Amino acid sequence: MLQKTPASPPVSDLAIPHAEGVSNEEFRAAMARLAAGVVLVTAHDPDDGPRGEDVGMTATAFVSVSLDPPLVLVSLRNGSRMDDLLTDVPVWAVSILAEDQRHIAGRFAMKNRVSDRLLFADVPYTRGEESGAPLMGGALATLECRTESRVVAGDHTLVVGRVLTVGTLAPAGGPLTYYQGKYRHLS
Repeated sequence: MLQKTPASPPVSDLAIPHAEGVSNEEFRAAMARLAAGVVLVTAHDPDDGPRGEDVGMTATAFVSVSLDPPLVLVSLRNGSRMDDLLTDVPVWAVSILAEDQRHIAGRFAMKNRVSDRLLFADVPYTRGEESGAPLMGGALATLECRTESRVVAGDHTLVVGRVLTVGTLAPAGGPLTYYQGKYRHLS
């Protein structure tokens, strides 16, 4: 059963230390020391306009959950466009970005954008057969997923997806990573 996520806390509450004594800034500084892979999560919104609209967001909170069945998890900010869309659209895709795709990660990480249509305009992609979502050309791997469950966890929703298809590319380089607030590549 899919759950609707609660509204995010007001911005003024973000700097107040939690009852446990850890502030948002302290927690963010600690987690910045954990290197993470960078992915682009995409979905197709069939109800937005005459041909629908593609939606994308950069994520670093993405992990493999299970081999049998194949499951992955992505963390979405409550109330984000992707969170709202995946409440209604059960299929979506993930492109694991290569180190030379930093521009794609940065583009889809922009906040307060009105439309994603222009963001997809000059990046190569194919459309997934199962999800209809964009799969980035040049990505190290692509996965198409169907939502299995959603769990509200603080100001995010954890979306567990069953992997429907996988595509892999022989990489010329390594993965794009995120460490201490910057995109990096392995050296």
